Amino acid sequence: MRYGFVVLAAGFTGLLSFSLLAVAIGTDYWYIIDVNKPNYTGSEDLSSHSGLWRINEGKNRSSVIHSFTANLSSLSETERNLLGLHRVVVIMLPFSLVLLVFGWIFGLVSSLARSPNLLSGSGCYFLFCSLFTLCGISIYIRYSQQAMEEFQRIVPPENLTYVDVSFGWSFAIAWLSYSLEVATGLLLMLAARVTQLKGHYDSGVAFAMV
Repeated sequence: MRYGFVVLAAGFTGLLSFSLLAVAIGTDYWYIIDVNKPNYTGSEDLSSHSGLWRINEGKNRSSVIHSFTANLSSLSETERNLLGLHRVVVIMLPFSLVLLVFGWIFGLVSSLARSPNLLSGSGCYFLFCSLFTLCGISIYIRYSQQAMEEFQRIVPPENLTYVDVSFGWSFAIAWLSYSLEVATGLLLMLAARVTQLKGHYDSGVAFAMV
């Protein structure tokens, strides 16, 4: 297997994982609530979609999620717990994005140096970054589940019949970004192995010629 192909693939997947995570963090289709109420004649759209920072209700209404400025004393225990989970998510995922920037730079330097140790370190670093992304996504799933449980507690059961909830495309590309982070780490480790084997081969050839 060619070293150049492996490092180019690792560079591409690393850059793509960063781009996808940035798009996921900045868009508002993590969670979608579709309301299809029969015989509804009102002009207001009851459906909504939300991201990490905003909740969009209908076509024109948008509100910011105030995770860090909310007055905790006026909230219930469940609401405080939800707010705490949301704070963790909006810290971990952007932090993972920042780590990916340094990882890509570290991987570029390692690939130019063709050092097996540096390449292995870069691969481990990307796998470490992927853990932050995975944790952020997993906590968001837990946050969504608890929010839905609270919603079901408040809303009458007969009204829930017309409500369809699902994760959106922003959530999906965050998962894809995580997968690409793992792939980047494994490709860098493979590049380290290729470099190591090539070094052993070159040493063997030189010894044979002597």
